[in-house]
Amino acid sequence: MPDLLTKLPFQGTVECLLLNPDRKSGLEKQMVQESRLLFSGIEGDCHGGLTRKSDSRMLKQFKRGTLVRNARQLSILSTEELAEVANAMGILHVKPDWVGANLVTRGIPDLTLLPPSTRLQFPSGAMIVVDIENLPCRYPADIIEKHHPEQTAGFVKAAKHKRGVVGWVEAEGTIRKGDAITIWVPPLRPYPHA
Repeated sequence: MPDLLTKLPFQGTVECLLLNPDRKSGLEKQMVQESRLLFSGIEGDCHGGLTRKSDSRMLKQFKRGTLVRNARQLSILSTEELAEVANAMGILHVKPDWVGANLVTRGIPDLTLLPPSTRLQFPSGAMIVVDIENLPCRYPADIIEKHHPEQTAGFVKAAKHKRGVVGWVEAEGTIRKGDAITIWVPPLRPYPHA
């Protein structure tokens, strides 16, 4: 069977890495120089785990609190899209630690539009599978408003299709600030019955 993924002709770069070991301390995360990717997610991050409880994003499929596969082990954003969101909000910047990012990239155009099942591969052999777009929500909006009460547009509206993606670990390894990111995309075709 042929490999169905296509390697893109450019690479991204790991701009920064963040984690938060305690979900109770809030959405904000701290920057680190490297992260160890395990099958359960980023070592030491509160969003890790092979499973999680379903939440408001899944109410059409499951009763809230149903145990499901954790396809939201980490949140990936781009410096370019964060700058676009800040510009749309009329503020100087939106820091990645305000919006719950684990991995911030540079050089991947329209990161949020990467299709599901895209693979992000790192020099160590670590691989992340993109699950889906991470929709903007009120939690980071509240944090940004604390830092920038003068904003001219809300985060939820400004970050539409620019909030990054969530994903899960397919191959373990260490990722470091400055690492190259190789991007593998699946075949793109519309589903005519949707």
